[in-house]
Amino acid sequence: MFHESWSSVRTLLRDAAGSLYHIAIVALSAGIALLLPAGAKQFLSFWSRVEHDKFSLIAVEMTAAVVLIVGLNYIHRSIRDRALASAAAGAGLVSFFPKRTRAAHQRIKTLKDEQGTGRTIMVMGSSGYSTFVDQVGDLSSVLDKCLGAKIMLVNPYSREASRRLQAIAHPGYTLAAFREEVRQSIALLKRLNAMGKAVKLKLYSDPPLIKMVILGDYLWLQHYHADLDVQTMPEYVLRHNRKDHGLYTLYSHYFVQRWKSVEIPEYDLDTDELVYRNGSGQEIRRERFAIEAAPEEAEALTESLDLTNEPAHIG
Repeated sequence: MFHESWSSVRTLLRDAAGSLYHIAIVALSAGIALLLPAGAKQFLSFWSRVEHDKFSLIAVEMTAAVVLIVGLNYIHRSIRDRALASAAAGAGLVSFFPKRTRAAHQRIKTLKDEQGTGRTIMVMGSSGYSTFVDQVGDLSSVLDKCLGAKIMLVNPYSREASRRLQAIAHPGYTLAAFREEVRQSIALLKRLNAMGKAVKLKLYSDPPLIKMVILGDYLWLQHYHADLDVQTMPEYVLRHNRKDHGLYTLYSHYFVQRWKSVEIPEYDLDTDELVYRNGSGQEIRRERFAIEAAPEEAEALTESLDLTNEPAHIG
């Protein structure tokens, strides 16, 4: 109810801002037209005083030259920025957040709430903790409104997960804490599955490359650096266009190909088993896979949250 009311208020303010803009343009044009005769008279009076004064004339010429240079540079920069904006629009790039400030985080969360309602969410990440388990995560509220979710996370027992944690070399990023994060993500997905939502989870074993969230016509993208926390990396927002030549199409196609890969098993949320299938989708075998909450793992996660200023998670 609150979101619907706030959306209506924002639409009203946007329409009012457009009307005020046109009113301001008309008023400015009328003001210029009224002041033009007086301005021309003042200019002729000023020129009659300085045209015989060499120092004043040189000063006016230098001022005019500076104004001309600044104006031409501004026009050149505007043309260049327009070309870059056109290229970004063609690629589907609509927003760029170099740093996760509080305002940026709120804008991202609001847009995801709007796009995720009544749709299927597609997510590729590492542990999933900072994305939808954490109460301030980007998808913490979206999952309650979506129809279903297709999620790919890193297998916490894979060799690549251990290598990534060793590369980050942060005291809060321990293997035990990472496995606890994945366990909490799986527990959340199991609850959603029990509620009747069409939730599917797959666990891949190769190094995490990108953190990607697809909601409707929008796609959020972050890069997993070899030895940095993903929360410090910039975030890009891509939008689908009808010409299908933007980056949205590229990354969504990448997600689909990864999702269909026979090398990535599906996690059965009912039986806690990894299900392997062939190219035609037929089940080949199952493997038992259950992450139990160990006391030392929970304690490591709690200590990392208490002793470090940065969040103790990598995806």
